[in-house]
Amino acid sequence: MQIGFNLPNSGPLSAPATMARLAREGEALGYDYLTLTDHVVLPDMKAPGYPYSESGEFYGGDPAVRHEQLVNLAWIAAQTTQIRLVTAVLVVPHRPAVLTAKMLATLDVLSGGRLVVGIGAGWLKAEFDALGTPPFAERGAVTDEYLTAFRALWTEERPRFDGRYARFENVLLEPKPVQKPHPPIWVGGESPPALRRAARLGDAWYPIGTNRQHPLDSLPRLEAGIDRLRKLTAEARRDPDTVRIVYRVKRIGTELPARASDGERRLFSGSDGQIIADLRAMGEIGVGGVDFDIERPEPEAALREMSRIQHDLVRRL
Repeated sequence: MQIGFNLPNSGPLSAPATMARLAREGEALGYDYLTLTDHVVLPDMKAPGYPYSESGEFYGGDPAVRHEQLVNLAWIAAQTTQIRLVTAVLVVPHRPAVLTAKMLATLDVLSGGRLVVGIGAGWLKAEFDALGTPPFAERGAVTDEYLTAFRALWTEERPRFDGRYARFENVLLEPKPVQKPHPPIWVGGESPPALRRAARLGDAWYPIGTNRQHPLDSLPRLEAGIDRLRKLTAEARRDPDTVRIVYRVKRIGTELPARASDGERRLFSGSDGQIIADLRAMGEIGVGGVDFDIERPEPEAALREMSRIQHDLVRRL
């Protein structure tokens, strides 16, 4: 099982020196990958709306103080040498298809083939409106079409595409990504459309367990989600074993309630021994990667959490 951590690119840990220190320390500790989240601008968030916490509020302070994801990831690539770099997740409709494909190809080349393209369709309408994207209600169709366009631009010598939201011909996109046929695409999201997207277009399904509308916060719920994914992948005439499962964790330990809302034990709650048992159980049902949120108010506390996860949990597996 691969283990990653979320590198905060907003709030008190987003100072350049702190981000560089956390990225290098994570690499030295043996983490397989780091992740960066994606928001370009945020509205006034006094009205809670974040879908991945019980309160509806973002974790950490000052969520609007934030670096742009792809520029930030290129800078992190220059601070590191081996750790893989995951967009977690890139909100696909936020940026034009051809420009995004070019930026991602450049990232893969400059990092020496370390990019993983985690993607999502987005959830925050006010941000879509501010960016002048295609209509928010069409974000799923836009995401699916852009992903197909990315693949054409990354793999075809003379790419051509004639879609509703993206059109191009007689263009060259060079250099191509280092990874062949292209960087892995991890499809985020927990809803039925996200599962269908992962089944049709993804190299991995990449859910967060704490989506309040589509929770995957207990082992039975996660198993059911994986079963649905496998059936959808087969229906899409793909080998179900070719779509990996990677799971994002926002909080762990005794700060979590012991039970999920289905009455089962909540994943990653409780003692270190229980969390290790969760990791083992997830490996047994096919989860190939797990990443943890290490955001804390102070850099030293975040570093301690990174080290604790590696020494007290991962190395005891």
